[in-house]
Amino acid sequence: MSMSRLIFDIETVGADFESFDATTQEYLLSSAKTPEEQDLVRDRMGFSPLTGEIVAISILNPDTHKGATFFQAPESNLEPYTKDDVQYVPSTEKEILQRFWDAARYYDQFITFNGRAFDAPFVIVRSAVHSVHPTRDLMPNRYSGEGHVDLFDRLSFFGAVRKTMSLHMWCQAFGIASSKADGVTGDDVARLFMEKKYTDIAEYCFRDVVATAELFKIWETYMQPPRR
Repeated sequence: MSMSRLIFDIETVGADFESFDATTQEYLLSSAKTPEEQDLVRDRMGFSPLTGEIVAISILNPDTHKGATFFQAPESNLEPYTKDDVQYVPSTEKEILQRFWDAARYYDQFITFNGRAFDAPFVIVRSAVHSVHPTRDLMPNRYSGEGHVDLFDRLSFFGAVRKTMSLHMWCQAFGIASSKADGVTGDDVARLFMEKKYTDIAEYCFRDVVATAELFKIWETYMQPPRR
């Protein structure tokens, strides 16, 4: 019996550094020795669920090719829309998480690129912040592959390959259209969010899951031994 599978990816932004109390600011800057290092700390706030938030989650069923993106669009009049058969739904962060978990309950296996180290923990922690209950285990046994296939893990053979590569690099190697091809990268998300270019973030996020789906197809077809 085949498993139902879902690919997902998130985009995040950091909170305003000045919104934190003095103790937190002091802690965050404790290892920064220069003004440049302090600026780097402020720029990387979106890498932790304690100092950042989710602004988009994209999901894609690789077998039916149906997908959606739930994204933040504060202080805007954006309405849900469909583009290339993908649903885009403006939501608050709490609503994004609720919609994700509502969809996730119908799937047995989750597929990501670096999702065990970033996306899944971020989703779980931010859900707890909003008192949103998970419906599936996104962090099962790392090596079984039954519940979560993290292609970052698999393609590096769980760290045996010392030089790890980005999703963009893997896409380049296999001739897959990269999500970065349209000129947007993860480094642009915070700026785009400040500029209220919410749909740019949403559509970039979905391009990431499309690229991950294509990479998963290659991994599953050519890098796995035949099933007995």
